[in-house]
Amino acid sequence: MPRRIDGAWWPHTFDLLAELPQLLSDLPESWGRIDSVLVNSALWTGAPGRLLVRNHVVRLHRTTSAHAPSTIVLMASGQGRRDLLVVPPDATEQTAAALLSAAGLPAEQGFPAS
Repeated sequence: MPRRIDGAWWPHTFDLLAELPQLLSDLPESWGRIDSVLVNSALWTGAPGRLLVRNHVVRLHRTTSAHAPSTIVLMASGQGRRDLLVVPPDATEQTAAALLSAAGLPAEQGFPAS
C-alpha cells in the first residue's frame, strides 16, 4: 500500500543543494526540525551525504527505488516522516494541478515551499 502524501513541493530546479534549504526553511514548525531527507537518485543532482541548513546538519540519503520516484521524504526526530510529492520544475500550472489531484491533495495543501 502506498504511503500517504503529506503535501507537494514545486522546486525551481533539480539541484538539491540549491533547493532543499529553502524547502526546509519554509516548512511548518509543527513538522519539527528535519534531520534526514530521502531523495530519488534519478531526479536530483548535487546531493552529498550531509547539508548544513540554518546551523543544523541534515543527512541526505538516496534511493533508486521505483516505488515512489517523484517524492521526497522528510524525517524529524520524534515527529516521524512527511512524504512530499515533487512537481517537476518545468511543469505547467495545469500539470501541477493534475498531479495534486492524482495524489489526492487539495490545491490549498499543495506547496509548503516554492
